[in-house]
Amino acid sequence: MSPLVMGRTKVKGITVEELRDRSTALTSALESGGKQLDPARVQDASAVVDKVAERTSKTGNHTVVALAGATGSGKSSLFNALVGDQVAVVGARRPTTAHPVAAVWGEEDAGELLDWLSVRQRHHVPPSATGSLGLPGGQAWNLDGLVLLDLPDFDSRVESHRVESERVLELVDVFVWVTDPQKYADARLHDDFLKVLSMHGAVTVVVLNQADRLTPDALSQVRGDLARLAEADGIGGVQVIATSATTRAGVEELGMRLATAVAAQNAATARLAADIRATAGRLRTDVADSEPSVAEQVDAELVDALSRAAGIPTVVAAVERDYRNQAWSRTGWPFTRWVQGLRPDPMKRLRLNTRDAVEEKLAVTAGDVRSVLGRSSLPPATPAARASVDLATRRVGDRAGQGLPARWAEAVSDAATPPGPELADALDQAVVGTSLRARAPMWWRAFGLAQLVLALIAVLGLGWLVVLVVLGWLALPDVDTPSLGPVPWPLLMFAGGVVLGVALAALARYLAVIGARRRGQQIRARLLEAVSGVAAERIVAPVRAVLARHRTAREGLERAAA
Repeated sequence: MSPLVMGRTKVKGITVEELRDRSTALTSALESGGKQLDPARVQDASAVVDKVAERTSKTGNHTVVALAGATGSGKSSLFNALVGDQVAVVGARRPTTAHPVAAVWGEEDAGELLDWLSVRQRHHVPPSATGSLGLPGGQAWNLDGLVLLDLPDFDSRVESHRVESERVLELVDVFVWVTDPQKYADARLHDDFLKVLSMHGAVTVVVLNQADRLTPDALSQVRGDLARLAEADGIGGVQVIATSATTRAGVEELGMRLATAVAAQNAATARLAADIRATAGRLRTDVADSEPSVAEQVDAELVDALSRAAGIPTVVAAVERDYRNQAWSRTGWPFTRWVQGLRPDPMKRLRLNTRDAVEEKLAVTAGDVRSVLGRSSLPPATPAARASVDLATRRVGDRAGQGLPARWAEAVSDAATPPGPELADALDQAVVGTSLRARAPMWWRAFGLAQLVLALIAVLGLGWLVVLVVLGWLALPDVDTPSLGPVPWPLLMFAGGVVLGVALAALARYLAVIGARRRGQQIRARLLEAVSGVAAERIVAPVRAVLARHRTAREGLERAAA
């Protein structure tokens, strides 16, 4: 397929499949960008996507060329000169074209395409008229497939004319901007059209009509000025064609340009590709060049703030108290253990240690079975703890949104700050779902067995002493009592059992304090891991999702604008 040549610009043909791929990339960017893209630009981009789908669905190899210009530029006269017939009504002073007029070359039916363009007035150029003006060398024009439109004036005083002109300009394949020596520097032409369509240089032709009104020197100067203005508008390298519908000067050159566009059969895809590039380029300012990196590990400050909000210090303190209570109840002096039963269970008070008989049996065999209710009875987070969570999540959002446009940064910040009740419930469930127990230490059993032995010795010694006292009180014969030196064995057994039992209980209390601290550290690590999971799921994951959407939108726009 030959390249489309408009002025000095050459564009390789883009296939319909490639065009649809770019349209798909643009659609993906719009879906991923969502509310973080400018709504007006999204609306324009959606219209471009729809236009690509509709234009590429039209059968045939037609090239739609629009003659657009200001009032009095003579575009209708130029249209008639190209057609070779008085099809368009020419007005001397005021706009006379209220609706687009179409001239169609070739036998292929263009009805469906013109229906899509909403052009009702149509003229079929007969084969005998094709090439009536001729090309240098006696060649005939080959304009089969050309659909030439004469549009209403884009600066018409009648608003409906302007609206109709702008509507059709959104849909055509090639723009032919017709101006005249009086209005070639008109601000509306340059600001509202040429600058806006600067990326459509490959499908743009600039025509200076009514050239017969200028001297050769003046014509050369005006053409140079118009070319410089077009380059300032972003259409570089454009060649201005000077024409005159009266003398037919330049009409053949313009016809050759149109014939080249028709022969290339890629003006439609080139225009649509330019639309996609321009739209993607405008949307590209709504995304950053890259995405901030988010650390794999959850921020320590965030975990610390969440742990305090979840009541982990309270839980750890309860675990330590529970450990000490159990240690003292199993290793303390047997005659005072019953006092421990009067103390409230710190785990039950927080609804973190509810077990029934079946679980108790399982606990004996498995050593670590705990059933919890749906929620704990942990006190709600204090205002200071909630403020710490807000600050920590805000910092996560600020770091993750650094360098992003405002809408994306706000979306990242919102993602990093989930609703309070949901986050609080997730933290509570994380605490409730974390095992707070571990296997009982071996020294508990050893100390407990030793305490029973010492208690038994003390009881036997006490019983022996009681027997001796009763025998003496009844004045019965003395019984020979063994002794260790001056101390009789009954007294030694009783005193030794009591003293050693109390001493062993004191040692057990000391070891229980150390063990409770270690158990608290172990449980705290479990709880922090659970809280880290909540932070990863409720805070980091949503932030990553926003950044992933940003990446998809950015990559889609880059593919569309390629």
